[in-house]
Amino acid sequence: MKTKEDIIQWLYQNEEPYIKMADYIWENPEPAYREFKSSKYQADYLQKAGFKVKWDIGGINTAFVAEWGTGKPIIGFLGEFDALASLSQKVQTTPEPVVEGAPGHGCGHNLLGTAGLAAAVAIRYWLEENGMNGTVRYYGCPAEEVLAGKTFMARDGVFDDLDAALNFHPGSMNSVSKGSMVGLSDIKFRFHGRTAHAGGAPHLGRSALDAVELMNVGVNYLREHVTKYVRMHYTITHGGDLPNVVPAEAEVWYFLRAHKPEEMEELITRVRKIAEGAALMTETRVEEVFQGACSYVLSNHYLADLQYENMKLIGPIQFTDAEMKFARQLSDQYPKEYFTRAVESVKLDATDQHLLDEVKDKPLWGVNFPAFDQDRVDTGSTDVGDVSLITPLAVVFTSCGPVAVPGHNWGYTAAVGSSMGHKGMMHAARIMAATAYDLFTDPIHIQKARKEFMAARNGKPYKNPIPDSVQPPKYSNPERS
Repeated sequence: MKTKEDIIQWLYQNEEPYIKMADYIWENPEPAYREFKSSKYQADYLQKAGFKVKWDIGGINTAFVAEWGTGKPIIGFLGEFDALASLSQKVQTTPEPVVEGAPGHGCGHNLLGTAGLAAAVAIRYWLEENGMNGTVRYYGCPAEEVLAGKTFMARDGVFDDLDAALNFHPGSMNSVSKGSMVGLSDIKFRFHGRTAHAGGAPHLGRSALDAVELMNVGVNYLREHVTKYVRMHYTITHGGDLPNVVPAEAEVWYFLRAHKPEEMEELITRVRKIAEGAALMTETRVEEVFQGACSYVLSNHYLADLQYENMKLIGPIQFTDAEMKFARQLSDQYPKEYFTRAVESVKLDATDQHLLDEVKDKPLWGVNFPAFDQDRVDTGSTDVGDVSLITPLAVVFTSCGPVAVPGHNWGYTAAVGSSMGHKGMMHAARIMAATAYDLFTDPIHIQKARKEFMAARNGKPYKNPIPDSVQPPKYSNPERS
């Protein structure tokens, strides 16, 4: 491999091991912090390809960093491999789990990490064949679905010396991103009261459940008095054991979202006051359990433009008639407004409108779109944000499923286990590898990306949002025992 085109062709010619890897991870779905088989499969493959692998990053025994090469620049590829609870699904057009109640890859992380790994391996062989200096890294990142894996890894300093990072996420269309996403704090509030007979002596009890319910009422009133990018979600994880026993223990689990760190700090402070008020009203005691957090996303526009130029070089994804038929049958399982909303979300300049016109009546889109989210703040969250505040980072989305099928859904699990998912994954691998080629061969690209990054950070150092006292959960790893 000498040229960028050679790297792209290498990835066309060597798809099979990565399709096999993606399918293995899809067939062995594992939830956050327990991605034992998935992480080992990837790490073993990288070791055989000559990478040095370091485990237990950030105190997580499924997190690893694989590195090849020496010197600068250091380019990182981010990977994920965790599945979502209860989204097991066969590759078919009607809902039917492989295993009832089991996890499944409803967010396409079987493809996400594999694409980054494939790009890293291609660049590793290209560097070696051309005798070039430089370091390529693949980050095996667990627990993105609970929005803390990379944040714990960032606290360990493993991203600090990167010159740039490249990332991919499965989606329903091919596009680069210039938008942002909000940060998130994951906190449980446990209330401790006093039990009593609910019928015979309720006056002797102090209900922890009352405290939980009063806290939730207070938070719901708070919704009127927050900024537009704030979101607050909760679920009562424990509310007592029997109706005739005043609950001495109750717990509510909150996800708190806000865009910038100062907004998040203010939000947490206000929610804590509400919890304390609920405890005072019920004469209970409240305990806070801070579980994890992630920061907002800072997209690097220069890198995004670089990725888009490579998307145009590579061309669109060519989906077959059979894949289009499968996509349409899947789409028919969902309300038509899902498709309409997707079409309406694509806001293009007049010069690019023809791209949407080509596909807006098709269930599966293979064309490449430029960024159309530059001014958007998505109120979803990802721990990719913490990496983006440490080094210039770009995210590319590719078409791995039908436009009408939402993520975190049985239909998307089916899509990413099929050939349409494989095609989207390898499209992303080629885009990221081609962009890495640019970064390794011309230092001006890194200089411009970092100049934009430094201006956007405006001298603010990165502050990890997880307190030092909080550690990731530990699970026994049978694959490494």
